[in-house]
Amino acid sequence: MVTIKEVTGWRDWDRFFRFPLDLYQDNPYYVPTLTYDEKWNFNPRKNPAYEYTETVAYLALEEGRVVGRIAGLINHRLNGLKLMKQARFTRYDVVDDIEVSRALIDSVITWAGERGMVSIIGPIGFSDLDKQGLLVEGFDQKGMFITLYNHPYYREHLEQLGFVKDVDWVEYQIRVPEKNDERIERICTIAMKRHGYKIKEFKRKKEVIPYAYQMFAMYNDAFAELYGFCPLSEGQIKMAIDQFIALVSLEYIFIVVDPKDQVVGFGIMAPSLADAVKKSGGRLFPLGFLRILSAIRHHTVLDLYLIAVKPEYMGRGVNAVIMNEGIRRAIANGVQWAETGPELEDNNNVQSQWKTFETRQHKRRRCYIKTI
Repeated sequence: MVTIKEVTGWRDWDRFFRFPLDLYQDNPYYVPTLTYDEKWNFNPRKNPAYEYTETVAYLALEEGRVVGRIAGLINHRLNGLKLMKQARFTRYDVVDDIEVSRALIDSVITWAGERGMVSIIGPIGFSDLDKQGLLVEGFDQKGMFITLYNHPYYREHLEQLGFVKDVDWVEYQIRVPEKNDERIERICTIAMKRHGYKIKEFKRKKEVIPYAYQMFAMYNDAFAELYGFCPLSEGQIKMAIDQFIALVSLEYIFIVVDPKDQVVGFGIMAPSLADAVKKSGGRLFPLGFLRILSAIRHHTVLDLYLIAVKPEYMGRGVNAVIMNEGIRRAIANGVQWAETGPELEDNNNVQSQWKTFETRQHKRRRCYIKTI
């Protein structure tokens, strides 16, 4: 018999964070989330999203053994902006038993309904920077550090429980060319000469911070109309800066400024941390941090985290400047492949950037919706 328990004390949280590591311990494609980050995400004193987000978390138990987990979110800020009453579910992991999934989903739906919500979507997290989207294609492909992985039966469970597709994201693997793309290089040169763009160079990470605040303020504008996007608060921007600055190398932060030194576009890439985090089981200590440092120094795969252009500068060569510099540095560092991360399937502006490269669309993930 399945018993649902709300997560309360630290012992419950420890089991909540531990469950997916046990569920996927023998899966070669699963890449865990850093437990340190997850503890931070679900701590109301540390995650600024709690300024406007209400949450709940549940464990599914059978004879005292954890067989599933889920969390529910209500983003009151986004609901107010969009004039809707929508809940979210996230951190959904379960054994292959539809009754366990039913009990977990019903618990979140009951919780959301009691708070006046009329629909629920997921899996989707606290913000656009959180992991989102159920994997529906690409189960034999290694996950990224920034994406979810799940068994194929998750999809079957959700659809049996009445969920339908709301939106899909696709992911691409891009081969790094042997030499820079002449077309992109030409557009970059013309744009820099015509508009006075410059790529910022940094020697220390603290030099990035003043520009980083401009970057994420611009990110709010550039991503405003994307699915499920809620503008980051000042606290979330600071949190994002702290996280990205800690994980990325200076050589993979591309900030384009105008003649007045104002940010008009940026790109953030990072060496793939998938193998390092997997080997450490999502733990930073005792060896996880050292493995991450090693992955940053020695890598053949790049993860493409973010690229954004100030809306009024779209079509004015900013993307070409970022891509040209990114390709140049990837070639110089012996990088073989880049992983795009999730892109909305109808986001032609983003996907058109890869049309001149050798690419492979190797994963697809989905956000589901259900009326409560």
